[in-house]
Amino acid sequence: TDLLPTCNGEITTMSFLQDVVDILLQYVVKSFDRSTKVIDFHYPNELLQEYNWELADQPQTLEEILSNCRTTLKYAIKTGHPRYFNQLSTGLDMVGLAADWLTSAANTNMFTYEIAPVFVLLEYVTLRKMREMVGWPGGCGDGIFSPGGAISNMYAMLIARFKMFPEVKEKGMAAIPRLVAFTSEHSHFSVKKGAAALGIGTDSVILIRCDERGKMIPSDLERRIVEAKQKGFVPFLVSATAGTTVYGAFDPLIAIADICKKYKIWMHVDGAWGGGLLMSRKHKWKLNGIERANSVTWNPHKMMGVPLQCSALLVREEGLMQSCNQMHASYLFQQDKHYDLSYDTGDKALQCGRHVDVFKLWLMWRAKGTTGFEAQIDKCLELAEYLYNKIKNREGYEMVFDGKPQHTNVCFWYIPPSLRGMEDNEERTSRLMKVAPVIKARMMEYGTTMVSYQPLGDKVNFFRMVISNPAATHQDIDFLIDEIERLGQDL
Repeated sequence: TDLLPTCNGEITTMSFLQDVVDILLQYVVKSFDRSTKVIDFHYPNELLQEYNWELADQPQTLEEILSNCRTTLKYAIKTGHPRYFNQLSTGLDMVGLAADWLTSAANTNMFTYEIAPVFVLLEYVTLRKMREMVGWPGGCGDGIFSPGGAISNMYAMLIARFKMFPEVKEKGMAAIPRLVAFTSEHSHFSVKKGAAALGIGTDSVILIRCDERGKMIPSDLERRIVEAKQKGFVPFLVSATAGTTVYGAFDPLIAIADICKKYKIWMHVDGAWGGGLLMSRKHKWKLNGIERANSVTWNPHKMMGVPLQCSALLVREEGLMQSCNQMHASYLFQQDKHYDLSYDTGDKALQCGRHVDVFKLWLMWRAKGTTGFEAQIDKCLELAEYLYNKIKNREGYEMVFDGKPQHTNVCFWYIPPSLRGMEDNEERTSRLMKVAPVIKARMMEYGTTMVSYQPLGDKVNFFRMVISNPAATHQDIDFLIDEIERLGQDL
């Protein structure tokens, strides 16, 4: 009750917000301090019992509110810490953080130019620049920032379906033939999730075999398309992956584009993880062929280090998103406004309320330039190569696949001394499966570092080390290896 807009609340408000900023700044500084923990881990029941999190009828004091802020950050994972490697999105960019603060203070919605004039223009400019980098002439086309790569991929499915069968918008799935989509067996689960949400069904997503490096095999794709057509199904979308989640593999986009052209199928490229490599002159060849895609997902909140969330769906054909999604809500999209209505972007989105995600990316791009993003991405890839070279022949390590990784994903097993002389049999496999989860649990309990693990196909739990944090150094990679060995020696 003491804060604005209450009468004479200015001084109290400024003091309160200054205290909040001090708490945040202390957290930011700690995030980059290697002597601090990445995580102060407690089990859920411990945290629930240790503090009173319940909502009450009566208000708390501002001092108690500040205490809530401190407690929340005390147990937050320091995703900006140089030794946090757990997710594809890591790091803490100061300009991006400032942009996020400004966006929250502005607290507006992206659906019309009327209430978000600068933000709408920045989205227009930034999406055009991203389409240019994809390779579409003059940055032509359309696009939108969505709540994440999964939603961007679903947008692509929605638009591809509408392009082939526009009547589905009014009449629904019952009015059109049985559709099928194709994606690799290593693709992101969001392709199936999108098919489920759109009423296409997960059984209608056909998984294409990958080679040993995790890349889609084009001959298998063509075989499965022909098979589907013979069964009377209608292939409407191929989702290729540029940077798979686990292996960091890049599907052969040129060969896939040839097949899509031959069979007149929409080609989508899920570049949520690998799209950032378009910023790098050294590495963008891995996405050769992306310019032939009909749509592209690109998540700057991953490899480019933009604060969450920031995901773009780019579409080559202008106007298609609008036709697919518009509902002409007259209370928002009046046709007799006094400015150019093409800047009212809300009717091409699935959402009504849409967060301002573009400002973080735009401001960071202004601060770094394309060359700054390029240097940041090249550094992360160099660190991944350093890690690979360090462990590929090191005792106690086995690589999950042969050869240098294409992205910053380095996948490996740590083999404790007790398993090193063992014959490769069922007992060894069953014991090896338990190694990574135990080491990960110990990492979290000590709080020193975090790196993810998972099984894949017939391969038991292995570490998937990913590097997208510009704060990480060679010393942090060395530390991680030492820590895995320290925590796993006795297993």
